[in-house]
Amino acid sequence: MLFDFATLPSQDRGRLLVSTVVPRPIALVVTQDLQGRLNAAPFSFFNVFSTDPPVVIIGVGGRAPGDLKDTGHNIRTTGEFVANLVSHDTLRQMNIAAIDFPPDVDEIAEAGLSTLASVKVRPPRIAECPVALECRRMMMIDLAVNRTLVVGEVLAMHVRDSCVTGSARVDTPRLDLVGHMHGNWYARTGMLEEVARIPLNEWRRG
Repeated sequence: MLFDFATLPSQDRGRLLVSTVVPRPIALVVTQDLQGRLNAAPFSFFNVFSTDPPVVIIGVGGRAPGDLKDTGHNIRTTGEFVANLVSHDTLRQMNIAAIDFPPDVDEIAEAGLSTLASVKVRPPRIAECPVALECRRMMMIDLAVNRTLVVGEVLAMHVRDSCVTGSARVDTPRLDLVGHMHGNWYARTGMLEEVARIPLNEWRRG
């Protein structure tokens, strides 16, 4: 069935995109405002888009035109954030951090999570998350009055010791990360299938 986005309402376009582009990794993003107050919020419009330079992008929305929630505001004013990847063990806590708390509420404390100091940026990382990316804002691309892409350079990465198998090598299944499917559904990354790349000189059709 063809869906012509030029004729569809925004709500229907969004439903189609999030129901088909799956699973999407989840970043529990920690930021800090100019007064030092912490904020944590999850985003599944998130991924890595370059390795050299190391770049991640987060799609930050708002509740109303001109409102980018605390995450977008803090990144715009301080230029720093930490993207913590959500594991199955932290899924429930991530869901608590997604509640629309007032700005003066500490989502990290409400979710029962704890923090560890970062080494390159001021916002801390989430101790319970198996991966944390310390990032510096490269640019922010305003797509609409309440939708912005945050492009961040990864300055440092923390990976749980038990998941590191060698120099810059990670036992990815052991991270037990989750991805957002659609609505309230999530997927674990434990079901894997290895398909080797085919060199051109080995390709024989049929």
